Amino acid sequence: MVSSSPSLLLPLGSAYGKSLSANQQVTLSNVRAQGLIVRCSSCKTRKYSNGLNLFKRRDVMGLLFGAPSILFNSPDANGAGLPPEEKPKLCDDACEKELENIPMVTTESGLQYKDIRVGEGPSPPVGFQVAANYVAMIPSGQIFDSSLEKGQPYIFRVGSGQVIKGLDEGILSMKVGGKRRLYIPGPLAFPKGLTSAPGRPRVAPSSPVVFDVSLEYIPGLELEE
Repeated sequence: MVSSSPSLLLPLGSAYGKSLSANQQVTLSNVRAQGLIVRCSSCKTRKYSNGLNLFKRRDVMGLLFGAPSILFNSPDANGAGLPPEEKPKLCDDACEKELENIPMVTTESGLQYKDIRVGEGPSPPVGFQVAANYVAMIPSGQIFDSSLEKGQPYIFRVGSGQVIKGLDEGILSMKVGGKRRLYIPGPLAFPKGLTSAPGRPRVAPSSPVVFDVSLEYIPGLELEE
C-alpha cells in the first residue's frame, strides 16, 4: 500500500534529505515510495542502506505529468481541436444558392419540397422497392443520418410505412434521376424522436426535419424510353 503521508514530496532538510550528499541535495527533495512498484524506463531509482527507494523529484514529476501528456498528444485528442471533417452532401454550396430561387411546393399533408433536379425516369408505384440516397438534417443543417456516409443507397418499399411518412410521400412523386429537398413537418417525421449518436444532433419527438433525397433507381422497373 502507498504510504498514508499527506504528501509524496518530502520537504528539504528532512532526515532523508540529510542522509544524501551535498550534490544529491541540490536535486531538491526526494519522493518516498514504499511498496509502490513504478515501471518507467526513463526513471532512475537509487537505493540506500535504509532499504527505501528514492526517486528524483524530476522523475516523479515526469510520472505525474507523463500520462496526461500522452493523452493530450494522442492523434485523437489533436484531431479534436481541428475543424470537423466535411461530410458528404447531396446539395453543395452552389446548390444551396440555387435553392433560394426554386419555388416551394406544399402538399395537403403539410409536406414541403423543392426540386433540385427533376428526374427523367419513371415514378415509383406504391409498394415497389426504391434505391435512394439521402442526407437527413435537423432544421439548422446538422446531419443526423446519411446513406452517403454508408457508401450505398438505402433500399426500401415505398408507400408501405417502412420509412417516416414525409419521406414516403416525398419520394412517391419523384422520378428516377431526380433530386429533391424535403421539409418534413413534425407530424410526418419521428413521433418518438431519435436519440443522438456520437457527434450527431438529437431529434426531438415530432420535430421538423430536412431530407435531401436522390432517387437512384427502382429495382425491377425498366427505365421508360
